[in-house]
Amino acid sequence: MPAIAIRTATVADVPTLMRLVRALAAYENLESAVVSSEEDLRRDGFGPHPAFEARIASLDGVDVGFTLFYPGYSTFSGRRSLFLEDLFVDEAARGHGLGRRLLADLARIADERGWTAITLHVLDWNPTRAFYEHLGFRAHGQWLLYSLSGWSFDRLAAE
Repeated sequence: MPAIAIRTATVADVPTLMRLVRALAAYENLESAVVSSEEDLRRDGFGPHPAFEARIASLDGVDVGFTLFYPGYSTFSGRRSLFLEDLFVDEAARGHGLGRRLLADLARIADERGWTAITLHVLDWNPTRAFYEHLGFRAHGQWLLYSLSGWSFDRLAAE
């Protein structure tokens, strides 16, 4: 049986995180969307005011997956939650339960902090939707994801 371990990412893991972010982007056919760098991850995740936390999953001592998350907040429930920005396991390491273990790891972290939910986005074509739904995650079809960036962001910020 393969040895599985999950640990908190440190600044020394930044190259691993960047490799896994690029692998996730390739899986999602979004390679060109990755403009972040190792320096960005170092600054934003491991500086004096971290914007995110990350966990690394290894299989038989090889780093093969990660989660990247940060706190969220619901004004409706008046509670904090965990927002899962990314979860990824290398294709060759799938089928060993790493995804479930990574999510259970995050659920424990959230619970220990008194946070009451995990929220994430999933692309509509992604077959892992069935995996999330099996665990009890539910889509909120009436909510649409919007974002503002690039020229539109710059224009609004200048007003």
